[in-house]
Amino acid sequence: MSKNLNIFLKKKILIYGLGKSGLSAFKFLMNKNNFFLFNYFKINKKNFFIKKKIISYGKILKTNFDVIILSPGIDIKECKLSKLLKKNYSKIYSDLDVFYTFFKNDCITITGTNGKSTTCQLLYEVLINQKFDARLVGNIGNPVLSVKKIRKKTIFIIEASSYQLEYSKIFRSKYSVILNLSPDHIERHGTLNKYVKAKFKLLKNQLRGQLAFVKKDDLLISKELKISKVKSKIIRVNTNNNIFYKKFNNDYLLTETNKENLVFILEILKNFKIKSKILFKTIQNFRGLKYRQQIIFKKKFLTIINDSKSTSFSSSIGVLKVHSNIHWLLGGIYKKGDKFNLSKTYFKNIKAYIYGKNRKFFNKELKGKIKNENFYNLNSALKKVFMIIKKKKHIKQTILFSPSAASFDSFKNFEERGYYFNKLVKKELNEI
Repeated sequence: MSKNLNIFLKKKILIYGLGKSGLSAFKFLMNKNNFFLFNYFKINKKNFFIKKKIISYGKILKTNFDVIILSPGIDIKECKLSKLLKKNYSKIYSDLDVFYTFFKNDCITITGTNGKSTTCQLLYEVLINQKFDARLVGNIGNPVLSVKKIRKKTIFIIEASSYQLEYSKIFRSKYSVILNLSPDHIERHGTLNKYVKAKFKLLKNQLRGQLAFVKKDDLLISKELKISKVKSKIIRVNTNNNIFYKKFNNDYLLTETNKENLVFILEILKNFKIKSKILFKTIQNFRGLKYRQQIIFKKKFLTIINDSKSTSFSSSIGVLKVHSNIHWLLGGIYKKGDKFNLSKTYFKNIKAYIYGKNRKFFNKELKGKIKNENFYNLNSALKKVFMIIKKKKHIKQTILFSPSAASFDSFKNFEERGYYFNKLVKKELNEI
């Protein structure tokens, strides 16, 4: 155990936000501290013990807490406890910090703007197939404090978002990875610089002898490295050296983003004893994650891709480069600071079908670049696409659902959006 263990023992602790990470922190620490819970919405839990620990806004203002554990979804600037949190910022920690104080296990922590989940998943599958005791946690779905039966040799693969890292103070990882950086979550962080700084906490907290993997030719990463004091060994990963994917008959590896993800994975795995046969087989059989550049239908003349996870132009561009005759469905709530920077070489190959709340923004970004048409919702846009495809059955075509936007105008999250798209596709295919 770490010398910082006392930070989270026998303390008066407030947990703000009772989603997955908040509840896992509470369950992990509940026998060790005096707890107070607060949620930004009414908790719908039957557990009486949890309800009993939830306190009122008024009581919070009268209580002096030793520690505040903040869920990643809480924005200090906008939340109900904004004033209190700003005043007590030095007391705020994340679930990653709690994890670090209790466990000395090796961690591979991956962040970046695009490709985090896919990189984590494929890395995890390689290690598992090589019989490592690996656990996949973090922003990908399972909180770090929810893991059971941890051994000394257990390796944690952690997907870390800028939201998680923003509140982290003491967490450090033996292997830290920044895949790439482009403008994202500006509505939360306020500026691009603050977003980059949040990501770089992962590197700045490292010690000498630890390893930091970063994309070699990423302008934002290179700029921040020049001014940040990083003690760990920096490994600049040349993602242009991505010809390894040609050894595989795997359509999922065709996109620029996934080629780059693969280069990072191979670089990280140099630090582990992996049999080449197992590595090859795992990569060959990898089919990706749901709603992340996922090929949901493929026949001779038609490919359909569900990339609902895409919430920015930068995450869509990689897919737009590798397919032919693309019917691109996009729309939702645009990301502040987002810009469409696809080369003119590809413009004639794409037609955009724009739907959702911020149609005007997408029209403006694509004007003079890509032919586009507006629709009220995703359903009507997809119907139009299938009408065109039916008329051109013998021409190779691609339907790409890559919204380049957040889903909250019409859906709870990108998973719900992706599921809905699959339902619409199934219906339309039955009618062909």
